[in-house]
Amino acid sequence: MTVPIPVIGGGLAGAEAAWQAAREGPVRLYEMRPQTRTPAHHTDGLAELVCSNSLRAESLNTPAGLLKAEMERLGSLVLACARRTRLPAGKALAVDRQAFSALVTRAILQHPRIELVRQEVRELPEEGVAVVATGPLTSDALARDLARFAGEEHLYFYDAAAPIVTLESISLENTFRGSRYGDAGAGDYLNCPLTREEYEAFRQALTTAEQHPLKPFERPVFFEGCLPVEELARRGRDTLRFGPMRPVGLRDPATGREPYAVVQLRQDNFAGTLYGLVGFQTNLRFGEQERVFRMIPALRRAEFVRYGVMHRNTYLNSPSLLRPSLEARTRPGLFFAGQLTGVEGYLESAATGLVAGINARRRAAGQEPLVLPAETMLGSLCRYVAGADPRRFEPMNANFGLLPPLTGRPRRKRREQMAARSLAELEAYLSSRNFLVHAPCLPT
Repeated sequence: MTVPIPVIGGGLAGAEAAWQAAREGPVRLYEMRPQTRTPAHHTDGLAELVCSNSLRAESLNTPAGLLKAEMERLGSLVLACARRTRLPAGKALAVDRQAFSALVTRAILQHPRIELVRQEVRELPEEGVAVVATGPLTSDALARDLARFAGEEHLYFYDAAAPIVTLESISLENTFRGSRYGDAGAGDYLNCPLTREEYEAFRQALTTAEQHPLKPFERPVFFEGCLPVEELARRGRDTLRFGPMRPVGLRDPATGREPYAVVQLRQDNFAGTLYGLVGFQTNLRFGEQERVFRMIPALRRAEFVRYGVMHRNTYLNSPSLLRPSLEARTRPGLFFAGQLTGVEGYLESAATGLVAGINARRRAAGQEPLVLPAETMLGSLCRYVAGADPRRFEPMNANFGLLPPLTGRPRRKRREQMAARSLAELEAYLSSRNFLVHAPCLPT
């Protein structure tokens, strides 16, 4: 009888890993919710999106767009579910977070070779093939065992989620619809303009608002790509205007001019009744969030259905521990995936789950794990977490800087040529290994 491959963690990475590993054999997917809760999750659904509902840009000229193309070529469950549950978001892929999680959960539950077990795993498997994808909110018990396994203190940083408000509570007379530079899907965002005086008062309030206190043993180490909005406000008078409140590429039809600053709201569910504040991750106390964010004219009567939260994210010092296949150096058969490896972002988490799941299946079948080419976005990301300087290791998003430079003088735009090279290298690599991919068959 074939022993099921355990996959620990039912987030984006774990769900993707379980799906990939189950293509040729049994899998047992462990998820500790709802028996054991986390500070950030609100449901017991698999692949719950706890921060933004956006999986970022679609264009091949962007890192996220190229990563999506590679994941689709490899048969990603997460991307198939995202496309089924997408919402209007201009050139980005945004989803109805509840419908997305529900679809992933149904797909896993209906898979004939996946058993979903609702219980906390407190220790790493000592032998056999397994995937650990417990994410940034790994339970304390398993985190202690991870520290034992790593032989050194695991690292952590702080991540934050943005608030969500109801559409009916937004003062629409103080908004205008539009995407930057009038791109296709120009009505996908609600833009809340601020005058210079309104912006300066808002920024000042952010810098002095009361935050949730950290525990005595914790230290505020932030990931630069997901800073709390109040932290950005403290970094300078115009930091917000060059960040989440940048007005560039937007024109307020009421004035015919670019606003001084703008807050963008993005649709968060199919019904269009909920909107999230784009880029407004925060650790302010809930009462302070209402007070300060209602200083934005369009949100002066806002009803908050979810407040922003900040929580500790746990990740490994992966360059000391992992190979580019995401297999542990000292424990063959043990694979890691998701934000636990030191990748940052929904897509990156799911993508590493895809690699870990494929390689766990191959290892269980007596085959060597895949190590994707460095010229691919996914291959370069896995090589980063396995090969960065362990003394300076920090979480990383997909980006073109990870890819090898182009040789010779590019005949086309640099990103276009890099994307074409990535997809060609991926195709050649998979063909050389007779690697067959089947598109996910989703439940109706």
